[in-house]
Amino acid sequence: QTQFVESGGGLVQSGGSLRLSCVARLDGLDNYVIGWFRLAPGKQREGVACISGSDGTTSYPDSVKGRFTISRDNANKKIYMQMNNLKPEDTAVYYCNTDIGELTWGQGAQVTVSS
Repeated sequence: QTQFVESGGGLVQSGGSLRLSCVARLDGLDNYVIGWFRLAPGKQREGVACISGSDGTTSYPDSVKGRFTISRDNANKKIYMQMNNLKPEDTAVYYCNTDIGELTWGQGAQVTVSS
């Protein structure tokens, strides 16, 4: 069974917003730190947000800090990422996984930002 199912991607203009959703089919989800990652053509996969399982502590790299917000709903096994003020360099396929990417990757959600 696929452990992560991402949705909510799309095509937006620079400055626009999108909200990504991830269904995380994990037992004891609240025990996991979950991250959002992205993979752009010709680049390595990078983490763009993570959230702890218990107290909801979040962390972001400087490239998205202040623009992306990760949240989670453990009861419904969902992880969200609100992305505002999107830039062309945010164009990538976005994935969720544990914070160290230890589980099988889902199909991802394509985000394309036009200039």
